[in-house]
Amino acid sequence: MAAPMNANGDSEELCDVFERAETLAVTNTNGAIALLQNLVKCDVDVANEQHIKVKESAVLMLGELYAKTKKAEDLAGLIHCTRPFLVHVSKAKAAKLVRTLVDLFLDLEAGTGSEVQLCLECIDWAKNEKRTFLRQALEARLVALYYDTHKYFEALQLGSQLLKELKKLDDKQLLVEVQLMESKVYHALSNLPKARAALTSARTTANSIYCPPKMQAGLDLQSGIIHAAEEKDFKTAYSYFYEAFEGFDSINSPKAISSLKYMLLCKIMLNTPEDVQSIVSGKLALKYSGPNIDAMKSIAMAATHRSLSEFNQTLGKFKQYLQEDPIIKSHLDTLYDNLLQQNLSRIIEPFSKVEIKHIAELIKLPLKVVERKLSQMILDKNLNGILDQGEGVLIIMEETPVDQTFECALETTESIGKVVDALYNKAKKLAYF
Repeated sequence: MAAPMNANGDSEELCDVFERAETLAVTNTNGAIALLQNLVKCDVDVANEQHIKVKESAVLMLGELYAKTKKAEDLAGLIHCTRPFLVHVSKAKAAKLVRTLVDLFLDLEAGTGSEVQLCLECIDWAKNEKRTFLRQALEARLVALYYDTHKYFEALQLGSQLLKELKKLDDKQLLVEVQLMESKVYHALSNLPKARAALTSARTTANSIYCPPKMQAGLDLQSGIIHAAEEKDFKTAYSYFYEAFEGFDSINSPKAISSLKYMLLCKIMLNTPEDVQSIVSGKLALKYSGPNIDAMKSIAMAATHRSLSEFNQTLGKFKQYLQEDPIIKSHLDTLYDNLLQQNLSRIIEPFSKVEIKHIAELIKLPLKVVERKLSQMILDKNLNGILDQGEGVLIIMEETPVDQTFECALETTESIGKVVDALYNKAKKLAYF
């Protein structure tokens, strides 16, 4: 344990303690934390710029060490205890300090349950101190928190209010951030037209400013999600996911693995699951190997074999990594339906009349599931047949060629009508001469 510091220590002593903490941070994190805690708690001479600067650096470094060691509650305590000190620094520095500490706390994703409350407290403090830019930055972060906690109504309400303010102030970087979050919320509510409109606004605003790698990667990730969800354009979506993956990888963000998973998903949905192995063996993707990637490899293998049993086993084995991600879950449901339809079509192909129970035994699925899917295929006109539920059989109808005579007759009549109308108009004009 470090000895308590003299509250009125001179600049040299403060700098010496801070330098020792910097050195210790590499080899002894707990020792460095103890020294920095003393520095942060001590009362410095507010008239001395050097004292203020050292304490400011100590607060930032302590926050980073708390984040590194996953001490979420200590980091929340640091945010609270530094507020009196922030009065003595410039508004810009205070805003940067609070925003950095709050970002470190929220990026931990520790799930303490106090994230929203802490953010609201910081917003109230910023309002009381009349720090408008800091309040707006914190409110933008609160919108993201509401989205993460599925409070979509609150997110949209705060987001629309914040957008009006930001457009007046012309704070484009924060504007992009809020517009991107608005797009995510609308997508979560399945309102794809509004999600696309918000994303287009965000990209348009981003084109006129410098976008940090994290924000640019976020825009690319959302673009890929919208393309995959709305237009089923997995080829374009893959390109966006690749850009997002490279962006997140360059800043060592944990979101890089989500982008990589979505890249693999696109390859599976494009019916090229054999490409998955070559992607995960690449130089960039190798360091992300783990259960997330193993889950996608298993899905790709099941898609290659067109095996429903393998697919269901994978879903059960990797439930945490597949079913809990709404983006992957929605597309895997589509993939499952396609696989089921392909397997059913292959099984019933040799038959003209077959028991539904026999089909269920062959495909190794419950009778009701098979019956429901066959009904859907008939209604979607993917299968020409009828279900006789009295006898429990599927009767396949032969494809009857469509007689084109009536269509041709209608086309001919329509063409003759156009010719007669044209001749009538010419005759009408000649009548005037």
